[in-house]
Amino acid sequence: MRNAIYWVEIPAANFERAKKFYETIFDIEMISIPMSRGKYAIFPLDKDALGGGGAIVEGKGYKPSENGPVVYLDRGDDNLSIPLSKVEQAGGKILMPKTKNNDNPESGFIAQFIDSEGNRMGLHSNN
Repeated sequence: MRNAIYWVEIPAANFERAKKFYETIFDIEMISIPMSRGKYAIFPLDKDALGGGGAIVEGKGYKPSENGPVVYLDRGDDNLSIPLSKVEQAGGKILMPKTKNNDNPESGFIAQFIDSEGNRMGLHSNN
């Protein structure tokens, strides 16, 4: 069974300041990745380790707030269309339909929704 948490994106109003902050407090070097949706830097990642990864992001739709980062829940090999088809009926709202991550096709598919409590959440799957 896969871990429930796949990826976390932390919004940044000032990308360089945020990158420096996390590099400083964790004594790490974040890896900047060219992304069409904005500035993106990932935390060091061991692909063989258990647990999820994360990044800081500056771009459209990413605004630092008390609402916190976007947490992606991993659905493994499930098709995201199935849980997404239930979002609105369960009291939520789809923000981003199932979308191929064209910036890194090996990363599968992602989607975002507002849950019944008003939290912005993400989903990930390989299919």
